[in-house]
Amino acid sequence: MSRPQSEAEYLARLVPASVSATSSRRTVLKGALGAGAALGGAGLLAACGGSSSGGTDATAGASGSAAATGGEVTFGSNASDEIPKKVVQALADGFKAASGTTVKINTQDHNTFQENINNYLQGKPDDVFTWFAGYRMRFFASKGLAGDVSDVWKNLTGFTDGFKSASTGDDGKQYFVPSSYYPWAVFYRKSVWAEKGYAVPKTLDELKTLAGQMQKDKLDPIAFGDKDGWPAMGTFDVLNMRINGYQFHIDLMAHKVAWDDPKVQKVFSTWAELLPFHQADPLGRTWQEAAQAVQNKKAGMYLLGLFVTQEMTANLDDIDFFTFPEIDSTIGADALDAPIDGFMKAAKPKDDARANALLTWLGGKDAGAVYAKTDPTTLIANSEVDTSGYTALQKKSAELVGSAKNIAQFLDRDTRPDFASTVMIPAIQTFLKNPKDVQGLCKSIEGQAKTIFTS
Repeated sequence: MSRPQSEAEYLARLVPASVSATSSRRTVLKGALGAGAALGGAGLLAACGGSSSGGTDATAGASGSAAATGGEVTFGSNASDEIPKKVVQALADGFKAASGTTVKINTQDHNTFQENINNYLQGKPDDVFTWFAGYRMRFFASKGLAGDVSDVWKNLTGFTDGFKSASTGDDGKQYFVPSSYYPWAVFYRKSVWAEKGYAVPKTLDELKTLAGQMQKDKLDPIAFGDKDGWPAMGTFDVLNMRINGYQFHIDLMAHKVAWDDPKVQKVFSTWAELLPFHQADPLGRTWQEAAQAVQNKKAGMYLLGLFVTQEMTANLDDIDFFTFPEIDSTIGADALDAPIDGFMKAAKPKDDARANALLTWLGGKDAGAVYAKTDPTTLIANSEVDTSGYTALQKKSAELVGSAKNIAQFLDRDTRPDFASTVMIPAIQTFLKNPKDVQGLCKSIEGQAKTIFTS
């Protein structure tokens, strides 16, 4: 596949058509309900939700017109970290100033929100809530647990066809309003690398040599924390795309190839070779704690999303990154994870007009300007937003994403939510504790995948 010739062409590739495009609503619904039962903890999220009565302000149009002013709209948020939490509050304040409507924010721990989203949506969810593009959006839309926001999109400008595609369900309707996106790369402190004379590795062998030198220099080569279950998925993604290519990665997420395929075993075997260069005991460390190792010059580098710089705001001018190096020269190193974040609507919000009005505002350039001003650790989706204030890291990130040949949304967004949560998180954490039995691990994953994907 050739490089995208325009932003629209690049964004059109963000949603892989091969991921469950043929799944029936009945199959998706059945699998998701099973996932909800397994995940449990419904009360953690449902307790913060609004009514599910589905009442609508009759004075407002379906798209949320100016008539839907005053009153209150509820907002379920996974933005529990400091900077994202400030962004959500700033957005709520901006919407109230523009419309007179108060946004009641119900913030939950990011991982709690993510792990219990199925039960949350089947209970009494908030009118509007934070979520992700990709399979995880389409999954809940197919279940009838998300509200159609096609009318909202009629009033949105500044989004390419690619972003609209990333917001569209299997039925052709829109269920998502994008806000931001960010690449995954390997981050490091420039001052440390300059002092030690380190050079950016171009191949896996060069990366191993560099990591060995860092160990001699009394540094943990690769900061690493997987207490929350999802960060290590990024390592699997990039190794899989470097070893087997983007399309194999997408087909694997859709279970079009088996998890005990020798190509998958090679991914884990390669990862096992790199584990001695990672921080020890990652299951007891959050990504934020791992980031502090780079911030405090205790670790040499860290593979994570651009949001990692939330933990390094005092030294942003000293932070740089490179894309993970190639492993197979015939595949190269021009595929990466670059997930899209944004907002969705409950299937039956207590106030549909105000929910639509909020979503329309959140998708506009005024909200984008608030986002850009408040958070220097992400990229803004709306092209009408003034990004002249981007930091050097944001500019370089935008260039990296724009030059990528293929874009993935991230493992737990490109596959079934129940498979990601109930199979891949424990499987990867088992691997991190004991990386010796790769064949047995892959066989176990495949057995569970067959059950889930054929349910």
